[in-house]
Amino acid sequence: MELVKTLETLCAAFGPSGQENEIAKVIEELAKPYVDEITRDTMGNLTAHKKGSGPKVMFAAHMDSLGLMATHITDEGFVRVGRLGGVSPQDVLGTPVRFQNGVRGMIYENDDLGDAKREIGHLFVDIGAKNAEEARGRVQVGDVAVYATPTYESGRALISPYLDNRVSCLALLQAMELLKETDNDLYFVFTTQEEVGLRGAQTAAYAIDPDYAVVADVTVADDLPGSKHTCSSKCGGGAAIKVMDGDVICHPEMVAMLKELAQEGNIPYQMDVISDGGTDGGVIHKSRAGVFTGGVSVPCRNIHCPQEVVWLEDVEATAKLLAAFAEKKLPRAEELRG
Repeated sequence: MELVKTLETLCAAFGPSGQENEIAKVIEELAKPYVDEITRDTMGNLTAHKKGSGPKVMFAAHMDSLGLMATHITDEGFVRVGRLGGVSPQDVLGTPVRFQNGVRGMIYENDDLGDAKREIGHLFVDIGAKNAEEARGRVQVGDVAVYATPTYESGRALISPYLDNRVSCLALLQAMELLKETDNDLYFVFTTQEEVGLRGAQTAAYAIDPDYAVVADVTVADDLPGSKHTCSSKCGGGAAIKVMDGDVICHPEMVAMLKELAQEGNIPYQMDVISDGGTDGGVIHKSRAGVFTGGVSVPCRNIHCPQEVVWLEDVEATAKLLAAFAEKKLPRAEELRG
């Protein structure tokens, strides 16, 4: 799998929360060679199942992205928007966007904002319409726009919109390609609506009822100027083994197993602690009677901005560690509870 080219394909696919059908189709085609069956559920989660006789292991990477939903068309033909997920109005001014039907525009704000704090309601998308009638012929209330910024390499970095979390979808697909023989019953789940409340992962975990779960996502990078050190991972430091975030304290056995696998496989790794934010692990670990849950993340700069930054070597390390866990001979969950 050519990682950069595949990432470009993933990041270009339309897939804001609740409208993941296009990105799901892309991932399904990429995953087909490596699994026995692929299914989708009511929430839109895509599950690629590699059958085995051993413990059930669920890998989760959310495939949805942030978006801006059209809420109103002004008389002048501008599109007012509301946020879909954690969009910061401070970060998106001047950003080009595109709607699913191909209509493009640019994000601006009210000229009369003055010293008022910028809010999402101050933003609008200029689609080049001369009046409301023309605008409504191109965009309807309820349509969603996504960032239309490029994907490219710069030195050791990959820069793109929606690396959160298309880059972890890439790592999970790469892990599937790297995977050798294993008895584990593997469920590679590309989840929906993570950005609006971890919704897809909740139903997927309930349906699968896994013994173990490993969540692949991005994590905040603690290497920008002026960092307040509320996180621990750095770009170029390797796969980030999650210890804790705002939604989950990973099971110590999972942390230990992932750390041991990284050491045995000479896979670069670091420990991931963040004081806020979360991943699908926040709902998976509480599913049914509980799931042994861990996480492997890719450090990412500028999360939720129109251009995010990761290092390719961290993506590769993450994929290798995910594959190593998938291959590991795991005890039955009841044995681990001991």
